[in-house]
Amino acid sequence: MTDDVTKPDEDALAPANDLRSRVVAALQQCYDPEIPVDIYELGLIYNIDIDEGGNIAIKMTLTSPMCPVAESLPGDVERKVGEVQGARDVRVDVVWEPTWDKDMMSEAAKLKLNLY
Repeated sequence: MTDDVTKPDEDALAPANDLRSRVVAALQQCYDPEIPVDIYELGLIYNIDIDEGGNIAIKMTLTSPMCPVAESLPGDVERKVGEVQGARDVRVDVVWEPTWDKDMMSEAAKLKLNLY
């Protein structure tokens, strides 16, 4: 008797996982100039969606709607992610829900900012 459940081919998933890793590395090169922690560790990236063609949609937020880099940071993210090998079209959408707070930060970011 054989299983009817189809298991994902790990070799087929590898390129997508590699691209996601490269996208995250690019995001870790983007900083809010007032905070010495990258936007990924700050928890400003809510979603990274990568389709089979290498098109990337990112949902991100800012620490505040009044953030001084509100106009430039999303463009910086789009540019840096667009330079990633394998990336095609990159779209960055700024969202305000859920509202960002310090609990969204990684443990490493909290340690760096002495928030313990």
